Amino acid sequence: MGFLLNHTTFQVLSRDVIDSCEPFTCGNADLDDFFLRDAVLYSESLLGKSYCYLSRKAQTEIVCAFTVSNDSLRVDMLPNSRKKKVNSTIPYSKQMRRYPAVLIGRLGVNIKYARRNIGTELLSLIKQWFIERENKTGCRYLVVDAYNEKSVLDFYCTKNGFRPLFSTEEQEAEALHQQLPLSTRYLFFDLINISQS
Repeated sequence: MGFLLNHTTFQVLSRDVIDSCEPFTCGNADLDDFFLRDAVLYSESLLGKSYCYLSRKAQTEIVCAFTVSNDSLRVDMLPNSRKKKVNSTIPYSKQMRRYPAVLIGRLGVNIKYARRNIGTELLSLIKQWFIERENKTGCRYLVVDAYNEKSVLDFYCTKNGFRPLFSTEEQEAEALHQQLPLSTRYLFFDLINISQS
């Protein structure tokens, strides 16, 4: 068992939790500001649900936090070679223009807990969450708009099995009508890989 399961408690990231805890910082000002100011508003507006793990030892300490919301993986906007690659894992009779997905909109680990593989453990728990029988909706993919930084892309792709939806940054910029360099890269994880193992 990992650190989160053995040393923390799972909570909805509510205003009461935020107000009763020390300020959460993961070292990224944008993420810190989101969890402090916007997460509750997102939830109230039905745009996303935020959760956290609180330390059992220091119950006012948020170890990590994340936000999830409904999304879809759109294959209709992909170049043909990439579309074929994504569709190759779907039975032909079930192929669609888009597939159900969950967006991990935000994810951060408290800097006090850095370098303990908590981010990887958290992603593993999120993956399991959406393949359990109790899950109330179909969800084939996890998707994330990851910061286009080497350490972040390595975390998602190298350590946690996510793949870029587009083969290159140039291809993604062209498809999304954005300028290079991109500030984020669109990544996906196919949950069928773990649901059948």
